[in-house]
Amino acid sequence: MKLFAQIKHLLYKEILLEWRSKYAFNGILLYVVSTVFVCYLSFRSTPPLVWNALFWIILLFAAINAIAKSFMQESKGRLLYYYQIASPQAIIIAKIIYNALLMTLMSAVALVVYSIVFQNNVGDWLLYALAVLIGAISFSSVFTMISAIASKANNNGTLMAILSFPVIIPVIILIIKLSKNAMDGLDRSVSWDEIGVLTAINFIVVTVSLLLFPYLWRD
Repeated sequence: MKLFAQIKHLLYKEILLEWRSKYAFNGILLYVVSTVFVCYLSFRSTPPLVWNALFWIILLFAAINAIAKSFMQESKGRLLYYYQIASPQAIIIAKIIYNALLMTLMSAVALVVYSIVFQNNVGDWLLYALAVLIGAISFSSVFTMISAIASKANNNGTLMAILSFPVIIPVIILIIKLSKNAMDGLDRSVSWDEIGVLTAINFIVVTVSLLLFPYLWRD
């Protein structure tokens, strides 16, 4: 129960700080809207494959910009304070949940704006929304842990890119395939494999985060 109480308080702190400053939300919202508008000026009309690929490229870079600073923006004094009042497991879980909520909200906004600007032919909107939700959670779980690792290095931006590339590529491939199935209106049973693999990847990443983060935290 102590762990859940710490997670609740840390999550409330993250949401309260974001609500007061709105730095991450406003910055990523501006990035998403401006990127969609630039894509519209460049492409006007797009075939379904390009429509789907552009959407996930926009979300991928939005996730990097939003989540990469999860630990990098924390001052040493604040991290020392966290070290004294909370367990490392509570800190990493609270960060993952907050980033998942932020990415889910941003993904929903991006999907609405993207669908309004570009004409789309999504056959199964419910399955596509599920793909967006799973993608948002996958991005948050992967990039949060990588951000924690990269924050321990001086050249954290380069390390973030190097570490995230081999992990996020298979996730992107599965998400694009799942969302393509939704666009084609295929039977939902066809997509169970992708959903199962993505769920397993998220579970593994969260488990590894819980195991490794305490050792990072001690440094």
